[in-house]
Amino acid sequence: MSETPDAALPIDRLPDAAPLTAERLPPQFRKHVAPKAPAPLRGMAAKGLVPLNPSDMVHCLAMLVADVDPKVAETARATIAKLPNQILSVALRDDSLNPRVFDTLIDFLDPNAEALEGLLLNPAAHDLTLTRLIERTGQVKFVEIIAGNQLRLLREEKLLRALLASPLLAKSIADSICDFALRSGVAMFDLPQMAEAHLRIYGKPAPGLETPAAEEQPKETAADLMRDLETLSSKAPPASAQASAATEEEPQVRMNLTKRILNMSISEKIKLATMGNMEARTILLRDPNRLIQNAVINSPRITESEVLSLAQSKNTSDEILRIIMNRREWTRQYTLRLALVQNPRTPLTTAVRFLTTLRDLDVKKIAKNRNVPSGVQLQAKRIAKIK
Repeated sequence: MSETPDAALPIDRLPDAAPLTAERLPPQFRKHVAPKAPAPLRGMAAKGLVPLNPSDMVHCLAMLVADVDPKVAETARATIAKLPNQILSVALRDDSLNPRVFDTLIDFLDPNAEALEGLLLNPAAHDLTLTRLIERTGQVKFVEIIAGNQLRLLREEKLLRALLASPLLAKSIADSICDFALRSGVAMFDLPQMAEAHLRIYGKPAPGLETPAAEEQPKETAADLMRDLETLSSKAPPASAQASAATEEEPQVRMNLTKRILNMSISEKIKLATMGNMEARTILLRDPNRLIQNAVINSPRITESEVLSLAQSKNTSDEILRIIMNRREWTRQYTLRLALVQNPRTPLTTAVRFLTTLRDLDVKKIAKNRNVPSGVQLQAKRIAKIK
């Protein structure tokens, strides 16, 4: 029998997130999610009977909800709905998990479950996942936690709209959010709260709600800059006689792009920091605004080499270093821990903690290195003597 016209491929809710794969799981357990593996093997994992740690378990279950066998998929969904708090509280705080795992879990978890607080505080959770959670939950506390995350609100318009539409959000908090968003360059004047904020701050109606003569010039957007930066980066070196002229023009073009980026509104800078290329991130790291710096380091497109360079640099801000030090997916890398230990801006307690994980040879080198902080050097000498 042919498929009905209504049959369609599922919509990808997080197109910018990497797909779920078995690579996350220990090698001996990957067979439990392999489509060609026997159904009983996949069924065991779908029931939560495979001995996995909480994070790997929810990753496994998130893969199995889309299993080719409807019974296995249904079992996985039922298992997610009944996961105990001791598993959820650990897994939902794990910032090394794929955003798609969290997005899948909230489809089947109680939207008022206390364990979800860990998800709200997890930087790896996608903004659109929290948007859907706001629309479902009855927990005032959850809504207020999201309302306190300024970076997310400036980064994702749908999240801000869902928050302001929530009947659980106190008017005083809504007014504060709108005032901050408006001052940061967000202009969603189709929302009554934003229109009120414009009147409250500037003493006049918002653009579009007054006479047409008062129209403002269109402002630079992240989409404009991303397009131009990508175009510049993709240009091949000219091979004609015009090569030298083109080479002379390029610095000017880059300078103009830099000026355009620095003149953007805060909200557009955050969007560019999140979805732009490495060149955009490099420019935005020089912005003094903490929210923009946080958007850069939390960008899903930032590379391991960029993070390593930041960990090595003595000019990296304390806030950026703190984020790097607290991301387990990064600190699992040996070279990054080594860089943090040798960076004088790394807090001594953190540097010493990572120092104990280094190889003997590197510890001995640090003990003799006068360029590292004296406290780190002293601890390295003590560890070298013990070993």
